[in-house]
Amino acid sequence: MAEVRLENVSKAFGDAVAVDALNLTIADREFLTMVGPSGCGKSTTLRMICGLEKATGGEVYFDDQPVGYLPANKRDVAMVFQSYALYPHKTVAQNIGFALKMMRVPRTEIDERVAATARSLGIEKLLDRRPKELSGGQRQRVALGRAVIRDAGAFLLDEPLSNLDAQLRVDMRAELKRLHADLKRTFIYVTHDQVEAMTMSDRIAVLSEGVLQQCAPPEEIYSRPANMFVAAFMGSPAMNFLRGGIVDEGGVRRFRSASWTQDLPPSAVRATEALGDREVVLGIRPEDVTLDGPENHGSVFVSEPLGADALVTVDLGGDRVKARVPAPFRSAVDSAVPVTFRADRLHLFDAESGSAIHAPASDGER
Repeated sequence: MAEVRLENVSKAFGDAVAVDALNLTIADREFLTMVGPSGCGKSTTLRMICGLEKATGGEVYFDDQPVGYLPANKRDVAMVFQSYALYPHKTVAQNIGFALKMMRVPRTEIDERVAATARSLGIEKLLDRRPKELSGGQRQRVALGRAVIRDAGAFLLDEPLSNLDAQLRVDMRAELKRLHADLKRTFIYVTHDQVEAMTMSDRIAVLSEGVLQQCAPPEEIYSRPANMFVAAFMGSPAMNFLRGGIVDEGGVRRFRSASWTQDLPPSAVRATEALGDREVVLGIRPEDVTLDGPENHGSVFVSEPLGADALVTVDLGGDRVKARVPAPFRSAVDSAVPVTFRADRLHLFDAESGSAIHAPASDGER
């Protein structure tokens, strides 16, 4: 399988539209993550790709061949579920090798492939145990082993790490990324956790209410979000937003809200030339807010130590923004602090549509 392509794929449950005219292409050997809040349509999309749900509109293609008519067991995919879905009465070896047994693969070959798969996942000493004797992380590895042993063209993973504790999730993220590199297969991953999406993916598809908001590499999703939804969802803590307008004063173009005035850099000046008096939203990520500078001041609302740095919520006199600053942070609650926004990291959005306002490409950028 070279690629998975969705053309105008939709899914409705009665009057409720779960996925709305989705167009998305996942390249051969790509690791693509679909991310969004609960109910955004990401798991439904995955189930349509694997054949567990039938699309109510559009078509799913594998390598330019339509597969909407094929049942799940006729599609060249392997799926890993959130719930592990292991057979409790079977051993680890039997769980991993079950698909091969159903395919009538010779017993000696099954044993060899089970052993090799278990070694790659670090569970070779667990082959005689049953699921109830395993930890959550071990069960997850068994579920992965059952999928990867099939050597499918694409692997579909539906929130496989959501039942694990925090440290184990970090470990399993690294293992999944390495597994993708070793297998050289297409991975389509579903999660609501933006950290998982950022750390593992070649590209991220952000969905909201069944509609694709943006699909791009992690760096672009983070640094050049298509709209306010993407900007807020991708980042922890979320991007700060201030609502205001654009003014020209003394030849300088500025953003002004009730509590903040910000000179705009040249790129933002170009982007706002045709806006007129439309209301805009200024966005700035917490790591791009510094507590220094001579001009603007706020007061400390609360400070949250995070170890290597601190998350400080600052009251600007009506609006509150979060700043991620190096630890230790010593200022007391309600004390005055200087505040600066990094001008080269500003984001502007249309207040009505939420769409990002970008400068038109210059001749050198075309």
